[in-house]
Amino acid sequence: MNVVFTILVVLVILASVFLTIVVLLQNSKGGGLASNFAAGNQTFGVRQTADLLEKVTWGLVAFVFVVAIASSFVTGTNKGGVDVTDQIERSIEQSRPQFPPVQQSAPAQNAPAQEAPATEAE
Repeated sequence: MNVVFTILVVLVILASVFLTIVVLLQNSKGGGLASNFAAGNQTFGVRQTADLLEKVTWGLVAFVFVVAIASSFVTGTNKGGVDVTDQIERSIEQSRPQFPPVQQSAPAQNAPAQEAPATEAE
């Protein structure tokens, strides 16, 4: 696996975890986890903490977005210029066993029986 891709994946995972924590810390309309951290609110003030958490949230969202796009460019094609999905499809086709088609004859069908012509009784 590509080292650059691995680093980008680790960065996205870490940013996602931090984003989850920051979103849970934000004060929602019904009160959130930010209300439990009274010392932080007293030190910085409620409004400054909310502004900081909102800026961190948007920054992490932008970071995840940019890194996701960058990782798609890193893994889009390999050095030969062949698409990765084409390589996967070719390897699947090569791994399938190739059996000759089975020749079966259709069962013989008899003609439907015809009724004997009715003879008139004299």
